[in-house]
Amino acid sequence: MPVKQPPGSYSLATHAVRAGQYQDLSDLHSEGLALTASYVFADAEDAAEKFAGRRPGNVYIRFSNPTTAAFEERIAAMEGADAAVAVGSGMAAYTAVALGLLSAGDHVVLGDGMFGTTPRFFRTYMEKFGVSVSVADVRDLDQWRDAVRENTAMFVLETPTNPMMHVADLRALSALAAERDIVLVVDNTLCTPVLQNPLALGADLVIHSAAKYIDGQGRCGGGVVAGRADLLKPVSEVLRTAGPSPSAFNSWVFLKSLETLPIRMREHSRNATLLAEWLDQHPAVEEVFYTGLEKHPQRELVDAQQSGHGGLVSFTVRGDQGDAWNVVDRLSLISLTTNIGDTKSMVTHPASTTHGRMSLFEKERAGIAPNLLRISVGLEDVSDLMADLDQALRAVDARSS
Repeated sequence: MPVKQPPGSYSLATHAVRAGQYQDLSDLHSEGLALTASYVFADAEDAAEKFAGRRPGNVYIRFSNPTTAAFEERIAAMEGADAAVAVGSGMAAYTAVALGLLSAGDHVVLGDGMFGTTPRFFRTYMEKFGVSVSVADVRDLDQWRDAVRENTAMFVLETPTNPMMHVADLRALSALAAERDIVLVVDNTLCTPVLQNPLALGADLVIHSAAKYIDGQGRCGGGVVAGRADLLKPVSEVLRTAGPSPSAFNSWVFLKSLETLPIRMREHSRNATLLAEWLDQHPAVEEVFYTGLEKHPQRELVDAQQSGHGGLVSFTVRGDQGDAWNVVDRLSLISLTTNIGDTKSMVTHPASTTHGRMSLFEKERAGIAPNLLRISVGLEDVSDLMADLDQALRAVDARSS
């Protein structure tokens, strides 16, 4: 928008603030970064019309941002969604969905084995406001059918689950949800739209923690919800009122990272498959959990709804929690940290970190054993990862023998 008076009429201090304020960025080949908290209106009527939602356009950073809008558009296209809404974190995505679509008296069924903070959010906070919560095994459709009540409003699940790699039959669950007029929300963080498309299988909404594979380098926090436009409208209203909005800079990072997501996911999957097959033969390993293994108990279902297997591999060490911790402490290349989806490989002991606030009963039901380790397999040379794990596992195995 041009300045209203010629620049020569202003003083030095005004020039320092205003000169060069408005640029035309329409010819940029790389997407621009819109770092602004507010937006300029053409006139008073324009401001009123945009605030009222009668005219399209940006109003305030809490509501919208051009860079974030570009990220949302790209995610929606990749997921095959009507639209998308970006938020400040993966858990903010669950918060916005719950606040936008649930009311006191509603009932939610959660998939067993979800990331530990998700059931904690629903049980600690949503139950406090009158939303009841049940849990069903993602592998058992009968449990979902039996869990449905007259007031069931939403199914929420991950597939595959993190870290046990249990897989839900999304076609069957979507048919059940549609039959009962229940909103089906699927966390697609582990597979991303490159390897799985829940909306095409009947889901209503998909959720991503964008800090994982979407970013791909462990730099920024963020989340996004994609799916049906009628469901996303109340979700976006939560941002306008409650404000769990994303950083424009983070949206720009995610937008650029999406350009390489298909390439990265293929390489994560390749490395993870090789590592899982190698771990499956290691004498110090009890059991390996990865959808890419031929012996995965749900292999037929996996092949029917995933085009790849992603970068997350879990396994149990022969021994107890002390032995698992000793393996972690002996690793020299693989990082000890709780994120996933980075180019760098990372190890986590779920029972004491990501799932540490779950009760013993909840851990046992979800398969979170004391000797379980999770590896987010990165983009290093897989032979180096094998060598690092081998020296750690053999040292612990020798001590236990």
